[in-house]
Amino acid sequence: METIFTKILKGEIPSVKLHEDELCFAILDINPVNKGHLLLITNEPYPDLQSCPDEVLAHLIRLAKLADAKLREHLHCDATNLVVNNGRESGQEVPHFHLHVIPRWKGDHKNIQLSKETYTDGQMAEYGKQLEF
Repeated sequence: METIFTKILKGEIPSVKLHEDELCFAILDINPVNKGHLLLITNEPYPDLQSCPDEVLAHLIRLAKLADAKLREHLHCDATNLVVNNGRESGQEVPHFHLHVIPRWKGDHKNIQLSKETYTDGQMAEYGKQLEF
């Protein structure tokens, strides 16, 4: 399946490419949360986490560590967010697996945190039994 990311990989759509290898590539996000926000994208258009092979996921995480180090060294950010939107209902806009690495600074006032819910009495234990792996 062709996606905007496969077109970027083929050079049909311009991008600022930061890395490319046999499994994935990295580009700057054109709509960044903060400047330096980058995407680690699989070369193959796996639509979601479940379809992405474990070795590719492991490779993306290793590259996320390298990206985090670069962001801290060159942009002097205080932290990073690693974000995967996995499926349309989670906010995934492109059905092609990718990992956001977002530089964060103390006081940047960006709110990308998840909203919170509370469990009723005994409900947390129920969920725990159902979701054990």
